[in-house]
Amino acid sequence: MHRLLLPAAALLTALLSRPAHAVFRDEVGHVDYHHALLGLPQRETTFFHRPRRDDRASLLYTLSDVGIVGAVNPGSGEVVWRQDLVGGDSRNRSSREEGFMRAGEGEWWVVSAYGSAVHAWDAVSGRNKFWVGVGGGNGGGVVRDLEVMEMTESGPGRKDVLVLVEYQAHGETLLKRLSAEDGDTVWEFREVTRDVPLQVSTNVEKVFVVSLKGSQGAYNLKVSVLDTLTGKKVDELVIGAKADVHGKEGVMFVGANSAAPVVAWTDDARKTLWVNLLGTKTRQEFPLPPDTVEVEIHAPHLVQSHPHFLVHSKTTTGHRGEVFHVDLKTNTISKAYTLALLPGPGSFSTSSNGANVYFTRITEDEIILFSSQSHGVLGRWPLKMGNSSATALHGVSEVIKKPGSEESYAVRAAAVTDLDDWVLIRNGDAAWTRPEGMTGGVAATFAEIPESEDLARSLEAEAHSNPLEAYIHRVKRHISDLRYLPAWIDSIPPRVMSSVLGKDVASTSGKLSRDSFGFHKLVVLATKRGMMYGLDIANNGRIVWSKRAFNLPKGAEWDVKGIQVQDSTGQVTILGANNDFVVLKGDTGEIIEAKGPSSEATTQATALVDTHSGQRLIRIGRDGKIGEVPAYQAPKQTMVTRGEDGGLKGVVFVPEGTTSHESVSWTFSPPQGQRIVNIASRPAHDTVASIGRVLGDRTVKYKYLNPNTIVLAAVNDETRTLTVYLLDTVSGQILSSSKHQGIDLTKPIECAMAENWFVCTYFGQYRLRDNTAQSIKGYQVVVTDLYESDEANDRGPLGDAASFSSLDPVDVPTGDVIRPAVVSQSYVLSTPLSALQVTQTRQGITSRQLLAYLPEARGIVGIPRAVLEPRRPVGREPTPAEAEEGLIKYHPAIELDPKSVITHERDVLGIDRIITAPAIVESTSLVFAYGVDVFGTRVAPSYLFDILGKGFNKVSLVGTVLALFVGVVMLAPVVRRKQINMRWRASM
Repeated sequence: MHRLLLPAAALLTALLSRPAHAVFRDEVGHVDYHHALLGLPQRETTFFHRPRRDDRASLLYTLSDVGIVGAVNPGSGEVVWRQDLVGGDSRNRSSREEGFMRAGEGEWWVVSAYGSAVHAWDAVSGRNKFWVGVGGGNGGGVVRDLEVMEMTESGPGRKDVLVLVEYQAHGETLLKRLSAEDGDTVWEFREVTRDVPLQVSTNVEKVFVVSLKGSQGAYNLKVSVLDTLTGKKVDELVIGAKADVHGKEGVMFVGANSAAPVVAWTDDARKTLWVNLLGTKTRQEFPLPPDTVEVEIHAPHLVQSHPHFLVHSKTTTGHRGEVFHVDLKTNTISKAYTLALLPGPGSFSTSSNGANVYFTRITEDEIILFSSQSHGVLGRWPLKMGNSSATALHGVSEVIKKPGSEESYAVRAAAVTDLDDWVLIRNGDAAWTRPEGMTGGVAATFAEIPESEDLARSLEAEAHSNPLEAYIHRVKRHISDLRYLPAWIDSIPPRVMSSVLGKDVASTSGKLSRDSFGFHKLVVLATKRGMMYGLDIANNGRIVWSKRAFNLPKGAEWDVKGIQVQDSTGQVTILGANNDFVVLKGDTGEIIEAKGPSSEATTQATALVDTHSGQRLIRIGRDGKIGEVPAYQAPKQTMVTRGEDGGLKGVVFVPEGTTSHESVSWTFSPPQGQRIVNIASRPAHDTVASIGRVLGDRTVKYKYLNPNTIVLAAVNDETRTLTVYLLDTVSGQILSSSKHQGIDLTKPIECAMAENWFVCTYFGQYRLRDNTAQSIKGYQVVVTDLYESDEANDRGPLGDAASFSSLDPVDVPTGDVIRPAVVSQSYVLSTPLSALQVTQTRQGITSRQLLAYLPEARGIVGIPRAVLEPRRPVGREPTPAEAEEGLIKYHPAIELDPKSVITHERDVLGIDRIITAPAIVESTSLVFAYGVDVFGTRVAPSYLFDILGKGFNKVSLVGTVLALFVGVVMLAPVVRRKQINMRWRASM
């Protein structure tokens, strides 16, 4: 009983958890941080646009690669508004849907398309103007292009929207013209030809639909010419010979909304460029520079602009540009001038001002402005990037001609760099940088700030020497440390003022350092694009370093399977699915060792195991096999892997000389028709402060604290049922199971586990307890507690046994393994939950909270464990003993208190996972969430009972102590004189 919490202490902890707010107003920005991100902007979906016709100010709009559409203030880099086109289920975000975004010149709205939906947005506020679904009755429709008709017959000021849709299953192409007012269909053009639609373009008179005609790998271009008023086909042109184009990636550009839209493509060898002026049957041929590896074409999108375009050729050593003019009278294309071949990478962008067309060139060391009319340089500025090692990959620009001067221009360009940053460059100077590469996070871990390497080596030397030598070495080290004494003395006043005023004082040295509370840590984040980031969570999530692990092929994603940090050395190890790995220093990001991914995925998962040489991250093969490992690296515990059939198996390692080979100890296959959709286990740090729960009548229910347990969620697609299994990982035995009916399998199912309880959330059918004939459907959370026995003060069959074995259970009447006593309860929620995680504290004394992301509310909520208590009395008020224990009456619906939302008013998008870590103080748990946005904070589920809060009035406390001291000093002589006088009176 010495390990049990006292009833009063347990009640106090439970009561403290109720009034605790998620965050106080004066803690916003102090204990939490938020990187509101958009994702990497795409070249064709990013542009400057004036949201109001009469305003001169522009906003920067983009639709990113992760499906976020939004507007950014070019002056400050702050997000004006943003919307998530993917929706709440983050599993759809990795499908790489092609997105489109356009704006009409002088219009107050912008339009976007993603997947099978078209949205129009208010350009200033981001409010939805209209929404149109083009998926069809049975789905399958995907938007392939989106354009705004700059000139229509519908009257002045109206610019309709053209949407090109492909129904691949039916081989059907659909072009819809939507009214810009309300999204209603003006006309449709349909054809079933099995052609591959590419893009839609317009000029003053016609609409052009460009498609690939032919068979796989051997296409030519087909252009359908439509009437703008009715959408009827008036002509069909086939351009080039068959097999000119091998796929849609071979067509680099289709001009749109210009006076002379063009389509261009190259051969596989990148030696020749073919260009066709839409509406004509001829194509013109232009040679490309030797060693060309990639070609891009930049052209204006306005009807009133000159019909000029630029061909950007990237070679193995440099890049150059060629400007072409289109003659509208003869329908011919000619080269106007060539921009010099410059070494290194570079980018071009186009901007228009009326009929004038400007090209902005960004090289490694400068920005150059050209006019499309001639090769004369209009402006040149030296490039001063915030990160000197970054280079611009692509960007958009806005050119302003300064009034009162014929040859003075101002240029601001928003460029995406090779380090996945979005940088705005104003006349060569970097105005702001947005770390958009942090979107798409796939793995993260907390890391301690490493101690000085010199100190670590000194301590290691002292540990391996005799006591006398160690003492002498320590004295010398302390004498050597005296050189830091002046700096330490200088830091005393700021630290004292920081303590009194409750404010953080920035480190003057600029170095990372630990603190006495354990709040100063690093977070290492890896993204799907191959980038790694180190964040200082105690300094508003400041990015300490960012590094690219390795360059991935175009379209590939980094599939990270495991991440581990060794706090003793400060090294972080990241393992990928394709036999790739990275070892780096957590404080600097310096890559110690790295190996790029192979062409074939070899790793199913990773596991952090205990070995004779310490903890180690081990790979698990695609078929669940691990293979032979050296004996000193063999896992000590049973590992659980997934087999080829989707089932689980327990693997142990048997020593054999200097190596160890794996042996399957048990297998678990779900029943026929079931498939496993989620697996949850206890966290690596899951300290248990009490082996039992003290009830209100002072009896104890002993917790079932088997560390070798996992929770499986398996579904049956035919019967739409969910079965939750509790599995013993040593023996493979099923310890408990529960079945749930009416599950919506299109919505996510997630579980989390901690201590002696676990939770699962899903969308399904809930049967009302007061009327078993009625049921409701909604988002549910099921919580289950595990105890050693149903009765209080009973240890069950184990009794007072000091240990037990899952493989050799104690003698029980059934002859089976020891199974826990299960107490379970279901609750209905008004919103879905995802990314489940449980708070962690150092000693496990603090009450736990269930953290979850709210996709619809765009926030993270912390649900107290007392709310999810399965022992809440049903249909009656709690007895005095139950009330003393902290139990409240059961109600099937859980209303999420806004004060429990730890993100408060912040709009946090696309969280895929939440991780937690304990601080040194017991009351606090560190939280880090990532996905699209990055958010971090500190939570105190039982309030701050071991540290003074930021709102504590330390000035009054210090003033009171000083006043008392002064009073004592001043009154001491008076009291002494009074005592002496009293003694004289007594003697007389």
